[in-house]
Amino acid sequence: MALSDVKIRALKARDKLYKVPDDRGLYVEVSPKGAKLWRFRYFFHGKDKRIALGSYPAVGLADARKKRDDIQQAIAEGVDPILERKRAKLAAAFGAANTFGEIAEEYIEKMVAEGRAEATTVKANWLLEQLKPLAKMPVADIKPIEVLGALKKLSARGKYETARRCRSFASRVFRYAVATGRGEMDPTSVLRGALIAPRTKHHPALVEPEAVGELLRTIDAYSGNAITRLACQISPHVMLRPGELRQSSWSDIDRDKAVWTIPAECMKMRRPHAVPLSRQVLQYLEELYPLTGPEGFVFPAFHTSKRPMSENTVNQAFRRMGYAAGEVTAHGLRTTASSLLNESGKWSPDAIERSLAHADANAIRGIYNRGRYWEERVAMHQWWSDYLDELRVARSIVRAA
Repeated sequence: MALSDVKIRALKARDKLYKVPDDRGLYVEVSPKGAKLWRFRYFFHGKDKRIALGSYPAVGLADARKKRDDIQQAIAEGVDPILERKRAKLAAAFGAANTFGEIAEEYIEKMVAEGRAEATTVKANWLLEQLKPLAKMPVADIKPIEVLGALKKLSARGKYETARRCRSFASRVFRYAVATGRGEMDPTSVLRGALIAPRTKHHPALVEPEAVGELLRTIDAYSGNAITRLACQISPHVMLRPGELRQSSWSDIDRDKAVWTIPAECMKMRRPHAVPLSRQVLQYLEELYPLTGPEGFVFPAFHTSKRPMSENTVNQAFRRMGYAAGEVTAHGLRTTASSLLNESGKWSPDAIERSLAHADANAIRGIYNRGRYWEERVAMHQWWSDYLDELRVARSIVRAA
């Protein structure tokens, strides 16, 4: 017999939970504490299922019956109400994380899951910190003028490059928000040209042979930490970026085959990079091996072997040698190599670019070139080390010819 409000109110608690049916699968479940919960029993693809419809009296008899009828209609259309409810809860939880800060953190987590380099994700977190004024704002409500205000604060402190990078990072976050259904537009798209363009800064580098020779002699005479000295001695020969050098492990180096292979995750362009090792580099590695080998980082941090050498260690060594920040940097040694190798006229520009691990605009051509120029690069690296030795011992200018 169908229920009525009078009958439902009269239901009393018992020692055990019990059920009282209404009609067409709808029933009231009464708990030992007297709570009354509406439930609906149905079959979906042959499976016996039950779904909660709310508690009485918050959900009255008429409302419960209407919910039952709506669910029956959904079932007739092939929709499982329990699965649909789970999807709605997930969508609600997903949509609730709609502030710029929350979506930016989610985007960074996605970068980590995709295997992006640690340095890249650390930089992304740092950029998010710079955009703190936007962090708690719902992403769909942020207007271009509000983004511009946050960026202008950075520009006002002379941080033009930081402002530019923050605009680019914010753009990626907004586009991710649009793609995941929580944003409507990228408000940074109209801000191009609104910020002060940073001046291009080139890494300080020595390009005169006599000055390079003086630098090499100064490095040899360095009386500080031996591992730091060897990092300074090896850097000019291998043409690696400072981060690639200091994050390398002994497992990356095959001294028998004279090849130093940098894994893709440590490379700026996310592609593995092989460096031919000259006799001189192999000799430096022989000296370094007893200090830091046979496992772990080639250039570990001073205080722990579990971390690589600090990114400032080599540059600080140059400062202690008497070179100002505007004269010599670890990264600038790549410019030194590029300039003098091109000046020599002995080597193809493509081979030089391969050794510098610069990206080829043509991806197919780049893959082909990596193999094609290997033998030339082997010869070039040995010539380059020999030439550096000449500069080290010479007291007058030795041109790369």
